[in-house]
Amino acid sequence: MTELDDILVGGEFAAFREAYAPAVHPAGTAAVRETIRRRRRRTAVVTAAAVVLAVAIPVGANAALHRPPEPGPAQTVTPTPSGTSASPTPPAPSTASPTSAAPDGRITRSQLLAARLALPRWPQGAPTTCLTDEVRLRSGSQQDSVPTLLGEPRYADLDGDGATETVALVACRQGEASAKQVIAFDRDGAGRVVTMGRVVGTREGMDDVTDFAVQADGEIRVHVADIQPCCSTPEWAPQRQWRTYAWTGERFDQTAGPTKFGVDPRLTDLTLTAGDLIVGAPDAKGKRAATLTVTVVNKGPVDVPLLGFSNFYTVGEPAGGDLARCREVRSDGPDACVLDGLPAGDRKTYTFTFRYAPPSIDNPPNLQVIHYDSQERWWSDLKWNDNEVELKTAG
Repeated sequence: MTELDDILVGGEFAAFREAYAPAVHPAGTAAVRETIRRRRRRTAVVTAAAVVLAVAIPVGANAALHRPPEPGPAQTVTPTPSGTSASPTPPAPSTASPTSAAPDGRITRSQLLAARLALPRWPQGAPTTCLTDEVRLRSGSQQDSVPTLLGEPRYADLDGDGATETVALVACRQGEASAKQVIAFDRDGAGRVVTMGRVVGTREGMDDVTDFAVQADGEIRVHVADIQPCCSTPEWAPQRQWRTYAWTGERFDQTAGPTKFGVDPRLTDLTLTAGDLIVGAPDAKGKRAATLTVTVVNKGPVDVPLLGFSNFYTVGEPAGGDLARCREVRSDGPDACVLDGLPAGDRKTYTFTFRYAPPSIDNPPNLQVIHYDSQERWWSDLKWNDNEVELKTAG
């Protein structure tokens, strides 16, 4: 028996005696020996088991540490070249050539005046002497047949290419009227000033362009008029509108605003009729008086604040009757005096007295009625042909 066995057996006997000796009577020597043999066998089995466990646990732990991992889901691994890190590979650069930036089309006034320009064809009705090729624009007062830059250029991205273009108002004058165009300019790749296109120009029914403005979205608002003030046409007479234009990719088209003027809503239709001019007998000084009765009808649609009468000088000097209430107008226009107003749809009859002066053959006596507003500005009539009558003399 080994020393370990002696220690274990001794321990077992000691525990047995301590626990059972007080309650158990001795069974004799044979019984004791049998009990000892049985306990020795049990102790040997326990000891062997302890030894096995003491050896098996470290061996199992060591095996677990060195066991290959369990197979898992298959993974694709990109091999890393020797000596390089495993950082992601950057995308290959594009082989397409970058888009070149559009030329800057902001052209100052001085640059526009210095350039030789190819202008769009002048609108119908413009002087045939107005140039279009190799044009050097003039600045300042207009001269006949010389294209002139009016006002200051304005700037916006008109075609959406990210670069600015230039818009200008150009005129070509003949006499007291001018043909006008709003024109867009740009630069080519070499930096030369080129004409992008005409935005809008004067034409029949739209006889004037007075102003324009460019917007942030590239649209161009143009102030236009149906007639151009000149000659005997007053500044307040034209109808005016704002119309909007935009680049379509090939040209400028109207995108907003009215497309025509139509009948001027400020005008009305006056009609004048007259009886015979009654000329009296000469007085002691050989002078004669003449009397005339006239009727005015306002056919509408606009009320007339003041009725004006002109061409008295063809009859003679005003001397009385309703002409005694007549007063001269303050505004520029025909020589006339004004009387009461006449609402639309109404009529009035007046009697005028003159110091008669026999007319010449080339200038027969006549009378004209004119529409004046409350500011004493004269207005055209919807039908001028019935506003004037040639007088017949009686007596």
